[in-house]
Amino acid sequence: MMQVSVQGISVWGPGLSGWPHTARVLQGQEDWEPAPVQVPPATCLPANERRRCGPLTRLAIALAEEACAQAGVQAADIRGVFASSNGDGAVVDSILTALSTPGGEVSPTQFHNSVHNAPAGYWTIGHASLAPVVALGCYDWSFAQGLLKAAAECVVENAPVLFVAYDLPIPGPIGKVRITHNTFGCAFVLVPQARQGAVCTLDITHAPGAMAQDTTLPPQLAELARSNPAAGGLALLQQIASGQEGTVHMTCQPGTILAEVKPC
Repeated sequence: MMQVSVQGISVWGPGLSGWPHTARVLQGQEDWEPAPVQVPPATCLPANERRRCGPLTRLAIALAEEACAQAGVQAADIRGVFASSNGDGAVVDSILTALSTPGGEVSPTQFHNSVHNAPAGYWTIGHASLAPVVALGCYDWSFAQGLLKAAAECVVENAPVLFVAYDLPIPGPIGKVRITHNTFGCAFVLVPQARQGAVCTLDITHAPGAMAQDTTLPPQLAELARSNPAAGGLALLQQIASGQEGTVHMTCQPGTILAEVKPC
């Protein structure tokens, strides 16, 4: 078992704009009204990089910025784990379309945005960060396994870790096979020991033979959790928002990640 504290949280999704608003929705204080995600611009990036980056990178940076600001940590110094199941599907679709078109050319910008670690790379550029950053892709289990990686690094290195999970729908032929609905992302700043202002502690365990339990999310949010890999974090976010102790089961490969939430 590993214990970490959550110092900062961010959420962006349909009708979910930032952690304070999302927490009210998950607590039942406000109705969930799905709406297009309006991600703020990546102001940390120089003008040229800001023009080149796409929606996936802007989402990841918005999540990381809010979580770090809430936690009161320096973005340039924190280690990072960026997790996405799909990567930038829109860019990949554009490249494949160009390659299958006579005379089609692929721009260098499209090519460098196609790599899985592009959002993590833009984040380090924007903050001139030399801290270690990892980009993970673990199919439908990217949230759970990304959280496990971030918690392990936090404990082993005895240092704060930024964990960001994000996925967008994929257009074109790939999107008809790899179906992802809506835009969703969330981020956590994990610290090895609870500090003033910590949201909660997480006791995280990997259970190879355990099965994930049914979620208690409202039907619409449960559907969002099923239809976007990064939104698999909604059950954990709901438990944190409730302000009560409880254990969340998240499917990984193999087994289950168990996160016991204890409010601070």
